[in-house]
Amino acid sequence: MNGILLINKEKDYTSRDVVNKLIKILHTNKIGHTGTLDPIATGVLVITIGKATKLCDLLTSEKKEYIATMKLGIETDTLDITGNIVEEKAYKVNEEQIKKVLNSFLGKSIQEVPKYSAVKVNGKKLYEYARNNIEIELPKREILVESIELMSYKDDLITFKCLVSKGTYIRSLIRDIAYKLNTVGTMTDLIRTKQGIFNIEDSYTIDDIEKGNYKLISYEEALSNNEIIDIDEDTFNKVVNGSIIDKTFNNKIALLRYQKNIVAIYQEYSKDNTKAKPYIMLITR
Repeated sequence: MNGILLINKEKDYTSRDVVNKLIKILHTNKIGHTGTLDPIATGVLVITIGKATKLCDLLTSEKKEYIATMKLGIETDTLDITGNIVEEKAYKVNEEQIKKVLNSFLGKSIQEVPKYSAVKVNGKKLYEYARNNIEIELPKREILVESIELMSYKDDLITFKCLVSKGTYIRSLIRDIAYKLNTVGTMTDLIRTKQGIFNIEDSYTIDDIEKGNYKLISYEEALSNNEIIDIDEDTFNKVVNGSIIDKTFNNKIALLRYQKNIVAIYQEYSKDNTKAKPYIMLITR
């Protein structure tokens, strides 16, 4: 079994929990995922199966869309509602102020990652430092907020939709939004509605998978934003042996298709851009 499967992850499951369940249901150990979701979060989790596990890097380098809900007036150590409250602060905001602050996050900015995260510093994950009460300078990274819009505001809850770059922590974004509103805030709910070309409407629940009600996505469909080159038998024989070939594609990488099947992904090799070498092999002899 080889291909990509879209899962609509349920709340309170880790991404690893989903993989473990699928291993039992699909009877294969060769399963991975791209774009980890916190247990509190639901929505699109892109699962790779079989040889498709080699595609994880290509599938994670995409923008992601979320619908997030934040609670004003409290901040927790995990920056979501599952954590311990570390600060409480009064707030006084209106819809116009919220929209103005949300819009201020459009474009590129520097974000501090949460201390409860899997980002590594000196070989250890940040949450390992946090659980042992070890203070450490939190890494900062550049993020891009491509779009952000207010969906609703009632009482102490703000719900917004955003399209962000890979590596953006919505928990941190919520913390920073609250600070700009002159208060504190924490995430109460998060739905990933889109990852790259993959939409929540096309995803399946674990129950669907158990009942056999699902369809795998092909390499060609999953990587449709990449160039596809049809190759002849002679080139195929070279490719299947991992040989360097003449570069006949325009971009840095391309999917090579032989007899309607994607057999490999090749990348630019020589300085004069005339040769290409294997990047990911999807078929071998």
